[in-house]
Amino acid sequence: MARYTGAVCRLCRREGQKLFLKGERCYTGKCAVARRAYAPGQHGQARNRKASEYGKQLRTKQYARRYYGVLEGQFRHYFEMATKMTGVTGENLLRLLESRLDNVVYRLGYASSRAEARQLVTQGHFTVNGRKVNIPSYLTKVGEAIAVKENSRALDKMKAIAEANSSRPVPKWLEKTAEWEAKIAAVPAREDIDLPIEETLIVELYSK
Repeated sequence: MARYTGAVCRLCRREGQKLFLKGERCYTGKCAVARRAYAPGQHGQARNRKASEYGKQLRTKQYARRYYGVLEGQFRHYFEMATKMTGVTGENLLRLLESRLDNVVYRLGYASSRAEARQLVTQGHFTVNGRKVNIPSYLTKVGEAIAVKENSRALDKMKAIAEANSSRPVPKWLEKTAEWEAKIAAVPAREDIDLPIEETLIVELYSK
């Protein structure tokens, strides 16, 4: 399975915003964006030119793609799915990304970052409607029950992660039914998705 293996802090610096790719570190003074608020590379500190319309569209797409940790091919596939759905394409795209199992695990506080959530899902620590699912890109649906496997709940690692993220608010479209169990209560609304972008710019980019 293809994945990005470079330094993730470089991605945050390139986008000029926190992507929260390293869990707790992103909330401390060690965050790369806080320490070096300029793009990586030889010309990172040079004066920024005014971005073109295409440049704005590209940076918005890259920010969203990196925020959710998906590759270009996957992201394009989600966009094509969004165009075939009823409703606003940009919002449909974000709903699809939010519905990924790795994102749901992260939103529920069962992982400190989406990268960690992908790893835990791949290792088989979660079930959907009682059946083990180890595919991070699995698209959850309203009414489905998400749970940490019984034998995984006793692991020190899982307990430490849950404790560290216990204060993180859970979106309204997710409902925790027990400490290690939750369900998809509704389709995520745009106001429930804390992604600071104009998704219409992504639609404009792919519609050219």
